[in-house]
Amino acid sequence: MTDIAASALPWYRALTSSQWRTLIAANLGWLFDGFETYALFLTVGPAMHQLLVPSQYSHIPAYIGTVVAITLLGWGLGGLCGGILADYIGRKRTMVYAILAYALLTGLTALSFNWLSFALLRFLVGIAIGSEWATGSSMMAELWPKDARGRGASLMQSGFGIGFFLASFLWLFISDLGPHAWRYMFLVGILPAFLVLWIRVSIDEPEAWRQSAARRQEAQTRKRSGATLSADEQALTRFTVSDLFADPEIRRRTILVFLLSFSTTLAWWGISSWVSPYIAGLAAKAHLPAQQWVSYAGMAYNLGGILGYVALGFFADSFGRKPTVMVYFAAAFVMTPVLYLWTQDLTLLLFVALVNGFFTLGIYSWMPVWLPELYPTRSRATGTAFAFNAPRFVAFLGPLFAGALIVQFGGFSRTAMIFALIYILGFVVAPFLPETKGLPLPA
Repeated sequence: MTDIAASALPWYRALTSSQWRTLIAANLGWLFDGFETYALFLTVGPAMHQLLVPSQYSHIPAYIGTVVAITLLGWGLGGLCGGILADYIGRKRTMVYAILAYALLTGLTALSFNWLSFALLRFLVGIAIGSEWATGSSMMAELWPKDARGRGASLMQSGFGIGFFLASFLWLFISDLGPHAWRYMFLVGILPAFLVLWIRVSIDEPEAWRQSAARRQEAQTRKRSGATLSADEQALTRFTVSDLFADPEIRRRTILVFLLSFSTTLAWWGISSWVSPYIAGLAAKAHLPAQQWVSYAGMAYNLGGILGYVALGFFADSFGRKPTVMVYFAAAFVMTPVLYLWTQDLTLLLFVALVNGFFTLGIYSWMPVWLPELYPTRSRATGTAFAFNAPRFVAFLGPLFAGALIVQFGGFSRTAMIFALIYILGFVVAPFLPETKGLPLPA
């Protein structure tokens, strides 16, 4: 009777206070990640103008691409390490370390004295940011009920878009504070350090991880004693990265989600990181304040992203993971020429940026929604982190090559269309993954 009564409640009424606190912590952690990431997009142009000499200004797009690529490379490395740590030392502890690290390193970015020091700090910040996401995704999947898991994951993911929006909003005011305005944006990034204090006292470690960690310890003890291990015990004693490729089905899933994540990541970093400078250029041609229009467009783009993040999870819980993800990939491909080729009016561009953000940013929600449902608890964070971050070891070349291509072509449009083709890969790969809507997590 209790189960029937619970199922009759709206999904949000059936959640416990612990589950809501987990969502708030994961959302805020990802919000500050988003703020810090988009602060880079907004400020890297002014920062390069201050950190480079005038003779290098003509190559600023290439320098921007290099800085973004280095950040992405650090993100990939940190994400893999964070996922492994979360499987071995716990979700909560890893989240605390990651948030504290990127808060302090972001603040230090404000002290950059040349473009190399800026790039090095961006690499270190990327390591810290990457460590946080897989931890929050795994916690959400393990603590939220299966019928609302997609909604919870997408609400967590929306924090990234809210962080983007917040960065755009603050830049609207901070950008007028002179040549050091970009430094002030990074100083704001110290604030997440205070979130750590609340997480340490308010968030529970998932029981699924506690049980898995206990089984892992027992299996390792038996292995050291020379006992014969069962197949399950052997899996528990394997290094979590090796575990992703030991079982044929898990290996197949890992390859497929790598390709799907690669499509998502390369396309976004190769295209969307140039929205701000593209709009700044159009505004300058129209004799309008460039940085002001960058903020307007950034807010529109990221508002669309927030809506897209949340909508994907709700659609996935209602219609399934596969069809929802395929629609997002197709729409992201279509919206690229609409933004970069077919829209020149700045006012209309704000609406187009919103719709583009709905799909090109919103598509990232497939990862926290779908990935944790594909891996067992013993290697869930590692598998989620691998799929989310490993493509960055290749995708970091996207903004690097994009910057060079923009210089070569003398504009953004052709470069954007070249990178948009990668969305086709995601559309083709998605149908080969198992549909996990409403199913319990693998043990």
